[in-house]
Amino acid sequence: MLLKKLFPAMVLCASTLIAGHACAFNLPSNFTSLNDRSLTRQVSHPQNETVKAKILAEYSQWKGTRYHFGGHSHRGIDCSALMQEIFQGSMSMDLPRTTGEQMHNGHRISKGELIPGDLVFFKTSRTTRHVGVYVGNNEFIHASKKKGVTVSSLDNEYWLAHYETARRLDADA
Repeated sequence: MLLKKLFPAMVLCASTLIAGHACAFNLPSNFTSLNDRSLTRQVSHPQNETVKAKILAEYSQWKGTRYHFGGHSHRGIDCSALMQEIFQGSMSMDLPRTTGEQMHNGHRISKGELIPGDLVFFKTSRTTRHVGVYVGNNEFIHASKKKGVTVSSLDNEYWLAHYETARRLDADA
């Protein structure tokens, strides 16, 4: 049982180590002089992979936990409480309790700048917001009312239609 829970984290750690050693290869000179941010964003940075691995390891502890508005335990959790748990468990960062309060942390970034660890926010009704954490490959972790704690795609029609903003948290948040 323990091995089953640790296996995804071990795979991610191994891939992070391998990716980190890939930096030792000499790049052609035309790549080293480019300053294009979109190209830079597409390259896998070891720091981003480490953050992603930590978040996914924390996610493995919560995966499938049912959604419960106001919940903050493995018996049921809501989206903002899940973000508190993930950030505390993976990076020892304290987040405020509500989505509205979390939305004011860090600084705003564009969707094209997303890296693992950024918070993504959705306006799901006139008065309701939803939050998740970006993990790369256009995917985010969140507490879904239908599926519980899960990973979803930002390309999903529903999330595309309700996307509001993204925030990058400061290391001392």
